[in-house]
Amino acid sequence: MSTRYWVLGAIVLIMVVAPATGGVLASTADGTGIAQSQQTDGAAACNYSSLYDQTIDSVVAIRTDTGQGSGFVYQTGETNSASYIVTNAHVVGSAESVIVGFARDESKLGTVIGRDRSTDLAVVRVNETPGYVEALSVADTPPEQGSKVAAIGNPFGLEETITHGIVSGLNRSMPTKNGFSIPNVVQTDAPINPGNSGGPLVGCDGTVVGVNSAGIAAERADNIGFAISPNLVNRVVPELIDSGEYNHSFLGVSSAPLTPGLIAANDLTVTSGLYVHKAVEGGPASDVLQGTTDTVARNGSRIPVGGDVIVSIDGRSVSSGEDLSSYLLTETRPGDEVTLTIIRDGERQQVTVTLGERPESPV
Repeated sequence: MSTRYWVLGAIVLIMVVAPATGGVLASTADGTGIAQSQQTDGAAACNYSSLYDQTIDSVVAIRTDTGQGSGFVYQTGETNSASYIVTNAHVVGSAESVIVGFARDESKLGTVIGRDRSTDLAVVRVNETPGYVEALSVADTPPEQGSKVAAIGNPFGLEETITHGIVSGLNRSMPTKNGFSIPNVVQTDAPINPGNSGGPLVGCDGTVVGVNSAGIAAERADNIGFAISPNLVNRVVPELIDSGEYNHSFLGVSSAPLTPGLIAANDLTVTSGLYVHKAVEGGPASDVLQGTTDTVARNGSRIPVGGDVIVSIDGRSVSSGEDLSSYLLTETRPGDEVTLTIIRDGERQQVTVTLGERPESPV
């Protein structure tokens, strides 16, 4: 098992916050300040005071009967004062309505119109949005590793808090309470505190580069937090607004990354791929992919043998469960047909699978 997965075992569903350096306020042609600037050594920097002023009116506190979190205005209405607010599914829980607190001591009643526990995203509609509130733009792609970011939210109920740090890593997986993992998660060195969940992780220009979702317990690691990537937000949130739900593609396999033991026991000539331990009975791949047929003893352990090894999907290399789940979530929909390149009995071949719709929990 890779470090990425054992570390995530300590996940606590709370929220993201971070530390870093300041910068110099630059000006645009119309004289307004912008948050991003350049240090004397040429490295990109942030003016966090300006960034805070630029974004804080669009960041909200979310209160339910059982707890609190954060969120941000994702979309505003063109002809009325309605707005749509993005937060975490674990923040709203099963609530139908929440209290939304805005920056200038205003609060409104909001209705939860959609949630997707598999990506930990939810949308709240507010019918009477204050006039000074604007939507924050969401980046089209994840931020660059090492780039400076700021987290804005309400840790421990401390409203309108900003902290800062960097993007520590990309393409992480984060487990959720329904048993599935969220792929493409952004890792940051921001401290994670209860109450910040659902708030925005923003770049130096004020663009949302992640939705803060979780952190690792302090006794296990320091400054490792996670935010849902902007490409997932852009894919899932519009459907939550339109229909209240998001239907995920389902291949229906349980799998494991290749290890030296698996490679030796199965006489494999590849070192990168995903071993199919089981194809879920009645699932999309049940009549297409072959799972473990036996086990053999090796170094005191029983090693599965006979399963297919997935090496690519639609021409994209697969070396881990993260690669496979990321592609299924971001590039496919239920009913799509995908082509898998597999190794079976030492031979490389291609098979096709028509994807199903993911069940509520793993089967």
